Amino acid sequence: MDKKSIYQKSVFAKILSSVSPLFFTLAVGLMMFYGLSTTEKSSEAEGIRILRESLLRTTVKCYAVEGRYPESLSYIENKYNIHIDRSKYVVDYEIFASNIMPSIKVMELKKR
Repeated sequence: MDKKSIYQKSVFAKILSSVSPLFFTLAVGLMMFYGLSTTEKSSEAEGIRILRESLLRTTVKCYAVEGRYPESLSYIENKYNIHIDRSKYVVDYEIFASNIMPSIKVMELKKR
């Protein structure tokens, strides 16, 4: 009678034990990549939100102090020391009248 040792693995078990660490490493790598890309997207959106809110607060501050809204974006940058990273963002600042809140839109500059 041919008896198998209780310590002898089947062919399937041998293959599974050699391939499963590879799949586990691949799965962890994919999860890390997904997490990093999600974090990057949310930080970009947060940067846009922070810049827009800063510009809005500054225009309201200008109206409270000077009695009129800033006539241009460069006026805000020079007089109120707001820095806009033009390599990352495009700001659309439209003013209708000195006593009407301007329209401020901040967009991310697309990378090529």
